[in-house]
Amino acid sequence: MSDAAPPHPNLVVIDCHDLGRHLACYGHEAVPSAALDALAAEGVLFERAYATAPQCSPSRAALYTGRHAHDVGMLGLAHAPFDWALHDDVRYLAHYLRDAGWSTAHVGVQHVAHDTPANVRALGFDHHAAAHADAATVAAAAVDVVHGATGPYFLNVGFLEPHRDAQGRFRDQPPRSERGVEVPPYLPDTAAAREELAELQGAIAAMAEGVGRILAAIDERGDRDDTWVVFTTDHGLAMPRAKATMFDAGIGVALIMRWPSAGIVGGRRSDAMVSHVDLVPTLLEGLGIEVPEGLHGRSYWKVLRGEASDHQRLVFAEKTFHTAYEPMRAVRGERYKLIANLEVDIMNVPGDVLRSPIAATMVDEIATERPPLELYDLLEDPEERRNRIDDPALAGVAAELKRELVDWMRRTNDPILAGPVPSPYRHAALAALGLAPDGAQLA
Repeated sequence: MSDAAPPHPNLVVIDCHDLGRHLACYGHEAVPSAALDALAAEGVLFERAYATAPQCSPSRAALYTGRHAHDVGMLGLAHAPFDWALHDDVRYLAHYLRDAGWSTAHVGVQHVAHDTPANVRALGFDHHAAAHADAATVAAAAVDVVHGATGPYFLNVGFLEPHRDAQGRFRDQPPRSERGVEVPPYLPDTAAAREELAELQGAIAAMAEGVGRILAAIDERGDRDDTWVVFTTDHGLAMPRAKATMFDAGIGVALIMRWPSAGIVGGRRSDAMVSHVDLVPTLLEGLGIEVPEGLHGRSYWKVLRGEASDHQRLVFAEKTFHTAYEPMRAVRGERYKLIANLEVDIMNVPGDVLRSPIAATMVDEIATERPPLELYDLLEDPEERRNRIDDPALAGVAAELKRELVDWMRRTNDPILAGPVPSPYRHAALAALGLAPDGAQLA
């Protein structure tokens, strides 16, 4: 392994919607994900990577800025009716690379701004194509970027699959796996669940095949060894007890990397606990770009290089708005997790999950009022079914995690500490009534 990374390598970061860790390389052997399994066999796979939010836009905002969503303005989804947006002074990953001499291109879904040329360029990208297209179209556009690049480039690819909106395209297709269908343990193993998981596996297969086409294009270039490839997802599967929840099924994510010239090879599997908010500082350090002050994440470059085995002691997650105002905060350690529900009647069921036939069979479990605090022993109770917040034996654990969570909220300027967070939707509704955000009558 060389002491220094090669100058100005290419960077390809690929993300997808709603995957969690539902891949064969993460132990879900029925899932047809050959290209990603091969990438893991060649590179480094993180077994304990976590999103900072269990829903799309806030998770992606933290992933690509290195700061938690509530501090950069993305407290909900970046589309109607909420239309959350990054603060004007926020720097996105592409900004750092463009300023340092890389060409920058985005292909597919980005979901932190409306897909207008001005908005995408404001994120630091010189080129954008195939917004919200199917996996084959996104892969083709990404291959064009790889083939056309004449110098060091940063390519950011976003696949819609396996989002539920894309999953429906696979309703009449077989699960595309000789190993059948796998139902995660937090879901009931019913005929309806198996039918839906078959559709999901079809969507994952299409996404993975798209990734395979991009990897093949990279391999065809003479600079393959100097190309850092990263694959991840925004949060867990769009299933009950996963997406939009703070359970591990909601915030646990796949994270796979390969960069031969820097020694990020060999099929290594790291059990270091890392957060999505750590990605930007890690990429900047690895690429030799100065890591700015003020980022919430911490680089795990030494873990990637095999020079360290541990990283974060705690990871944090948040949700404020999704389908509605659903404020939650969470802290996860090696063994225990604390979840704070900051408003009453938190169902944790977004609209797309409600469309699942599985949800109807779990309504008594998922459509229930959440308590103010939840504490789980992840060693004894990995599916997070038994709330131990009132267990005297864990009083010390609960007190420590409460202190850590509050300290994180204060350090990262969490606006919910000052009271309920109003949304852009509220402002639009008041304007429709002829009122200003403070309730004053407009002229």
